[in-house]
Amino acid sequence: MSLKGKKIVLGITGSIAAYKAPHLVRLLVKAGAEVRVVMTSAGSQFVSPLSLATVSKHPVLSSVSDGATWNNHVELGLWADAMLIAPCSANTLGKLANGLCDNLLNAVYLSARCPVFIAPAMDEDMWHHPSTQSNISRIKGFGNHILPVGHGELASGLTGDGRMAEPEDILQFLDGFWSISSEPLRGIKALVTAGPTYEPIDPVRFIGNFSTGKMGIAVAEALADAGAEVTLVLGPSNLQTSHSKVKTVHVVTAQEMYDACMDTFADCKIAVLAAAVADYRPIAMAIEKIKKLDDEFNLQLTKNKDILASLGKIKGPGQTLVGFALETNNELEHASGKLEKKNADMIVLNSLKDEGAGFGHDTNKITLLLRGGENIELPLQSKKIAAHAIVDKLIKLRYAEEIV
Repeated sequence: MSLKGKKIVLGITGSIAAYKAPHLVRLLVKAGAEVRVVMTSAGSQFVSPLSLATVSKHPVLSSVSDGATWNNHVELGLWADAMLIAPCSANTLGKLANGLCDNLLNAVYLSARCPVFIAPAMDEDMWHHPSTQSNISRIKGFGNHILPVGHGELASGLTGDGRMAEPEDILQFLDGFWSISSEPLRGIKALVTAGPTYEPIDPVRFIGNFSTGKMGIAVAEALADAGAEVTLVLGPSNLQTSHSKVKTVHVVTAQEMYDACMDTFADCKIAVLAAAVADYRPIAMAIEKIKKLDDEFNLQLTKNKDILASLGKIKGPGQTLVGFALETNNELEHASGKLEKKNADMIVLNSLKDEGAGFGHDTNKITLLLRGGENIELPLQSKKIAAHAIVDKLIKLRYAEEIV
């Protein structure tokens, strides 16, 4: 079973379905997982923390501080290979969808850098209410995985949808997730571009931009984590990757990046062009350093080849092409135009207007634009997490099936 050795944070909220939690913990532990339980105060009214501590073999956490020690939610979020919230009440569902953080469970969720699985549990009318379904859609848009609710007898005495998935089904879902998606891109070759390009004016000066390559490198590593064999075409950058499945080709100019992409693309099933390629270059590079003589200096530029558009023209069946768009105005309009004009399958949009996004930051706020008009807006998050969200969507596009 693929759960062996996995570290799982189990969140338990205020639902009658919490009575199933000790059995769920026992199944997870029996499958080889290490389980840490985090409860809301409402959850502790439905199931004993002592019972959960006994079966998990770890103390149950319910508050940020117990008066003597601090329960580090960030550390828990980083420790986990997965966070599972089962049961997840309508109340907690609404908090997760809107980033509210008034207890330890929500704090761990907001700190988690791992896949998050949510098993809702509520009465049928609550489950089908438009606000609940809106929250579900929003949470899915963040990249979380929603386990299907069951149909049957509910706490109200009615029969209908809203039952928490049975522990055995949850175990099977998690096992299937890691079995199938631990390396869903195994054997797939991918091309990624990252960083700036430098267009020389003379031996000591160039036209460039502030790109560091962080986002593109994160995408290359996320693809490699999914099993792909990645060629990273990296412009001049102080950053690098040590991932064993990423081969780096170093380039400087837009022409060199274009040539490397054209040489590689035919053998690749996926191409993600995250580099900030200079649109123009000097018509001619001066052989010697240009001296400061006149008050004005005119520099003639010519357009560089458009790598995304060039690959879009030769893209064949089975190839998926992703471009990036950094915009400062009319963002969605410009990015949508690029999606169609350049024959891309996805455009990743970010705006310099968003604080904490763009060049140089460790975080990014992106929107995924897909053919057919679907736009998926993601919150400000680390570039590593954003990269995994991009790759998760790529996997779904390639295999045309949603992992809910």
